[in-house]
Amino acid sequence: MREFDYDLDYKSLDLRAQPELYRVGRGEQGVLLVEPYKSEILPHWRFATPDIARESSEAIYQMFLDYLADDDFVGADMARKFIQMGYTRARRYANHKGGKKYKGAVLMIKKRSKRRPWPRRVATTRGRPSQGGVRTNL
Repeated sequence: MREFDYDLDYKSLDLRAQPELYRVGRGEQGVLLVEPYKSEILPHWRFATPDIARESSEAIYQMFLDYLADDDFVGADMARKFIQMGYTRARRYANHKGGKKYKGAVLMIKKRSKRRPWPRRVATTRGRPSQGGVRTNL
């Protein structure tokens, strides 16, 4: 499978007129880029409550069927991606009270803390610690 091409100018590109440029990619890649489908589907994409999610998924599924009936593969795939993305977000609401993985604002500190909190910087007097420079972790 060819990767989704992030190098195209999606703001000015109409993939309904040029479907040969579309790449499926993996998972939900490109779902918020590909026009005109993003603008058609995004207003229906809601998932905050079970009732809203059900109504949203039914509307987007109907769009999926309409795209298929029109032999519009790109539109059908985009609708599928929105349904998949809605499902993953709905699972987040089910798995985390309030729908949030983290408490408060998500800062880079929280994301980096699993690896190394901050990059190590080395300051030396001569530029190379091995030649007598003083090493200091900042």
